Amino acid sequence: MIASANGLAHITLTPGCKDATLTVTVVICTRNRPANLRECLCAVGRLDPLPDQVLVVDNTAGDDETARVSREFGVRYIREPLPGLSRARNRGLAECDTEIAAFLDDDAIPAADWLGILMAPFGEATTGASTGKVVTPETNQKNLPPENPRILSNEQTRWFEIATFGGMGLGSNIAIRKQACTGAKLFEERLGRGAPFQIGEETYALARLLAGGYRVSYLPSARVYHPPLTRDTIENEARNSIAYWLLLFSEFPAQRLNLVRFLLRRLRRKPLDWSRDPQEPGEIVTSGWRVLIKAGLQGLWLFLRTPRNLNSANR
Repeated sequence: MIASANGLAHITLTPGCKDATLTVTVVICTRNRPANLRECLCAVGRLDPLPDQVLVVDNTAGDDETARVSREFGVRYIREPLPGLSRARNRGLAECDTEIAAFLDDDAIPAADWLGILMAPFGEATTGASTGKVVTPETNQKNLPPENPRILSNEQTRWFEIATFGGMGLGSNIAIRKQACTGAKLFEERLGRGAPFQIGEETYALARLLAGGYRVSYLPSARVYHPPLTRDTIENEARNSIAYWLLLFSEFPAQRLNLVRFLLRRLRRKPLDWSRDPQEPGEIVTSGWRVLIKAGLQGLWLFLRTPRNLNSANR
């Protein structure tokens, strides 16, 4: 169990990395789930190696029980009152004074060796982020074959579609180099849980890092265990996906042709020729033209009526 944030040990990277040590903060974004947070913090206290700091970002105006659990574990607690997971993650990045921020969901349980594995690629200065495998009851039951680590850069063919459509892991298991996050906020605040487009905040962030010349590593042996992933209706998922595609088209002008080509391949139901975890079932592209046309109109309207700067719109 964690006694105090100041007493946590430095991460020592695996042999062969350029840097002997890097400092890291485990950032846990939470919202009205103190019981889940307690279990997550217990698991963080069992990590080997331990992080330098642990930061809890309460994505509410303030929850007494969440604050109490944080004090009990001796970790730093801050509030981000504006709702949205992307806002909470951006706040966590801004508040970190370590070189790396490793993010966990409050209902995720990391394996004991999770952090050491996730940190290893940062010995290379070109690594902007690393991700690991999110294990759910569904993936445990499928007896999936072993996966190999993947490294992605913007010099590779189809890097943009791989990054933005799930080829490099999920945000409930991700570490980011803070130095790579200069300028605008890394996580797009129109995306993710609690935001208008409830999808894709981590994949958008990875694409931004890759576009800036950094590499991203996916390490399936860096595991966190997560409850079953919740699904919305196929109509809402299709609407959110259309809004996400429009945002990508707007924010990455150099990738517009590649994005259109990818979408046309998907509409023609061409299988992906790159690895994806989890491998999505393809329900949107196989749901029929009535659903797609309705989702297209709703997604377009959602995109057009959502202010680009949500912070200004909420004040």
